[in-house]
Amino acid sequence: MNKTEKAAAVAELREKFQAAKAVLITEYRGITVARVNEVRRALEKEGASYKVVKNTLAELAAQGTAFEVLVGQFKGPISVTFVSQDPVAVAKVLVQFAKTVPALVVRGGALGGRLLSAADVEALSKLPPREQLLGQVVGVLVAPLRNLVGVLSGVPRSFVQVLHAVQEKKAA
Repeated sequence: MNKTEKAAAVAELREKFQAAKAVLITEYRGITVARVNEVRRALEKEGASYKVVKNTLAELAAQGTAFEVLVGQFKGPISVTFVSQDPVAVAKVLVQFAKTVPALVVRGGALGGRLLSAADVEALSKLPPREQLLGQVVGVLVAPLRNLVGVLSGVPRSFVQVLHAVQEKKAA
């Protein structure tokens, strides 16, 4: 690879780093090409791109981006997953494949400018989907209003019940 090819590769990787919401690093030593393609297809369905990279090029590309914390993490035969949508869904796919394919090892990553360990990525994979989390937040926000409506409607309800009891008493 000559200098112009390296510069082009670094520029392409830098664009991917800048566009990503999260970056996850995996080690692929001993995995077959068919399995790599299977992982790649599954990740593309979740809005991520899986790329085998050269360590020095990845470090050069990560510098000056939000994923600069990853500099020093690129060691050995690694692949990088650039997450452009939901990091939780991508983490679930990688952790699931790591369980079924022992040659694929999740080494960590970065999310929101914070370095993630392999345990952090596994914990991320155990979170509920984004839609469910948003539903829980909405439920927490709506609960006080629902309780207020219940309390405020209690007074007229009691008044109506008293009137109904008085009406029944007069009718009897």
